Amino acid sequence: MLRKLKEKITLKRIFSLTALIALVFLTTTTFSGAQTITQGYSSDSLLQRGTIVSLVLDDAKKVEPSSLDNDERMQGVIVSANDATFTLSSEDEKTFVATNGRFDVFVSNENGVIQGGDYITISRVAGIGMKAGESEPYIIGKAVESFDGETNVLSTTDIDDSGITKKVSIGRIMIDIGVAGNPLLKPTRAALPGFLQKAAETVAGRSPVNPIRVYISMFILLTAAVVAGILLYSGVKSSLISIGRNPLSKKSITKGLVQVIMTSILILLLGIFGVYL
Repeated sequence: MLRKLKEKITLKRIFSLTALIALVFLTTTTFSGAQTITQGYSSDSLLQRGTIVSLVLDDAKKVEPSSLDNDERMQGVIVSANDATFTLSSEDEKTFVATNGRFDVFVSNENGVIQGGDYITISRVAGIGMKAGESEPYIIGKAVESFDGETNVLSTTDIDDSGITKKVSIGRIMIDIGVAGNPLLKPTRAALPGFLQKAAETVAGRSPVNPIRVYISMFILLTAAVVAGILLYSGVKSSLISIGRNPLSKKSITKGLVQVIMTSILILLLGIFGVYL
């Protein structure tokens, strides 16, 4: 019995069995590592493959093109139904979004040339990515390919860059998708309350604004307003008292009051001018 068993278990058969087990293991490992899953969503508009999207506020089943206003809800990239290993969706969810894996994504050269390995964030063009810097809070993933804005350009568009019209090129490159916080982010500015941030950006006509300059401007304006108010109050009060005591000097007192009012207005205007500086 033992002799027959030794005859069957030859060295060649042991090598063959080992090779078969190794092949099965490698195949399973490769499949598990490469598989990607897409999630189905609904959308109010037709979104092209490669568009970066965010979840719609108050509706987690709907997506819209990502922008600077909704980047905190960035979800992934629009892909075709057949681009992933698995797709999770219902009958009315025909917009497929990939949250991991390598897929083609729309990008622009708004923030410079993109090289392989660069982090990609959302640009000022909705749904289009760009090279991430040190001020963008979120990224969609890491570039696998490069884009210089001169080759493989699909289209161009104009953006407003601090009041100056800037033309940017748009292309599509492969990105290793993975929404996360920007590792390059270096918060160097103090935070501003939301209403104050919007007011400052409206007055300055650009975004973002430096919070330190905003607080300094507020201090200058408040100081000018207080000084002008005190001067005006004192001038009016003293003028009324003087007129009551000496009605005959009303003309000269009124002239002095006008000068006080003009001085107060001048101080306030200087304060406002200082804010714009």
